[in-house]
Amino acid sequence: MTDTDWGALAQHWLERLAACSEPGPGVTRLPFTPEHRAALAVLVALMEQAGLAVHLDDAGTLIGRLDGPTGAPTLILGSHQDSVREGGGYDGIMGVVLPVLTLMKLQQAGVALPFAVEVMAFADEEGVRFPTALMGPRALAGTFDMAALDMRDRDGVSLRRAMEEFGLNPDTLPGLRRDPAQVLGWVEIHLEQGPILEAAGQNIGIVTSICGIERHMVTFTGKAAHAGTVPMHLRRDALAGAAELTLAAESQAREFDGLLATVGALQVRPGVVNAVPGEVAMTLEIRAPDDTQREKAGVTLCRIAHGIAKQRGLGLEITRTYAQAATPCSPQIIDRLVKAVEAGNRPAATRIASGATHDTSAMAGLCSVGMLFVACRDGISHHPDEHVEPAAMAAGILTLERFLRQLQ
Repeated sequence: MTDTDWGALAQHWLERLAACSEPGPGVTRLPFTPEHRAALAVLVALMEQAGLAVHLDDAGTLIGRLDGPTGAPTLILGSHQDSVREGGGYDGIMGVVLPVLTLMKLQQAGVALPFAVEVMAFADEEGVRFPTALMGPRALAGTFDMAALDMRDRDGVSLRRAMEEFGLNPDTLPGLRRDPAQVLGWVEIHLEQGPILEAAGQNIGIVTSICGIERHMVTFTGKAAHAGTVPMHLRRDALAGAAELTLAAESQAREFDGLLATVGALQVRPGVVNAVPGEVAMTLEIRAPDDTQREKAGVTLCRIAHGIAKQRGLGLEITRTYAQAATPCSPQIIDRLVKAVEAGNRPAATRIASGATHDTSAMAGLCSVGMLFVACRDGISHHPDEHVEPAAMAAGILTLERFLRQLQ
């Protein structure tokens, strides 16, 4: 098979998997559903064609294993099978298909690796059905909170019940924890979900870290008033204060490379056309590959918010509601992935921080981690128009192949 053929083969399997979806636009495949089970059947067929021994663990993770020499450690590859509602056919699931095809390619070439390889398809990364996620990798790392089993979906079905009805035994999850001494590391390949690689004319990028995230709930309180009777200089407009903070967040993020700041939701009260807004509740999210940079930006923006409130005569409440540390990728794995890219006579590998969370962030609790990005069309993801060209997927397979050969 030519390199192009491997990309076309990946497309074939991904189209079969995209059919494992609820009716409607794009792909909707939630964990522990009939669509999940249908996807597992397709993945089992693919893994078995590649010569892998396949089993499903009690976290719902499908594992295809290629044994190495007796006692050899294991390199883990993979991603997640689930999607958002009306998402695309590549996010997550491509990161399962490409590693399996890589092992198939090595098998056809007669290459015997001096270590075992496991390809994993985790059940739930997106957190769409239940208000929790990353159960599969967290179980492997020993960081899964068993209290999450009581969380319920919008139909009132608990995670525990959904797993049991899927044929799993959630009580055994603590026993899935792996021994870090027996794990070489983890590598995930994923579509970029952004436009950087496509703009650079490159198919493959090396992830340096997964951004840390913090979220704040900010409430400005002013004075609701008639829009036609209160002059501008006497208004205490909560929305004007929120708008000023929004622009300050944008300005702050543009000053520092890698820093991202987003105001994604506002609730305006009373929210009518002829009233000065008396209260605005807004979200402020900050992401950065460096936690010190992110935390400094959070402190700065909170200080700016207080200054805005004082100047405009507004009340202010700020609460940090969420914080997640950044996940740096292993320098050693980054170096090997860079060499694998450049060995294909490609230009210097583009290095990118991932602004989105991935299974990699949870696997970092177990072992050293690395990640590859594959270019996607127009940077679109979580949408029916999500698309990765077969040539880009072929480049991903070849990069993984060279990476695995380097480890011999």
